[in-house]
Amino acid sequence: MASLKKLYALLTTVASSLQSPFLLVIRLAWGFQIMQTGWGKLHGLERVTHFFSSLGIPLPGVNAPLIAVLEFLGGILIMVGLGSRLLALLLTCDMIVAYITADREALTSIFSDPDKFYNATPYTFLVAFLIILIFGPGRFSLDALLSRKRAG
Repeated sequence: MASLKKLYALLTTVASSLQSPFLLVIRLAWGFQIMQTGWGKLHGLERVTHFFSSLGIPLPGVNAPLIAVLEFLGGILIMVGLGSRLLALLLTCDMIVAYITADREALTSIFSDPDKFYNATPYTFLVAFLIILIFGPGRFSLDALLSRKRAG
């Protein structure tokens, strides 16, 4: 039994040491993806405004550039880990709105057809931003660097 406890303690130590590298990978991969999405929206604002209008999103002429900038700059800041939790909260809200407006069928089928929910475009973004929101950006981030400088 003692060796099982030691083995579990080792597993816990190793898994815990992978937390920050995992968060870095999440931030880099999904920050880059949302940055690209925002870049595309910035370069097609008329199309995005029309799409938002067709979805019934209020003030599409204001919301389209706002979301484009949030996704582009937010993606960059998520990648470097600056303001990570606030941006993750805003981007999580963005993905929830995307589900409600553009992927409503996927959202309403979360229990009846979970594959439809999981395969919807906002899903992986939503999960990634929830991970960053809940666990933070990890040690390899500007947030952590600034926090260490304030403390020391």
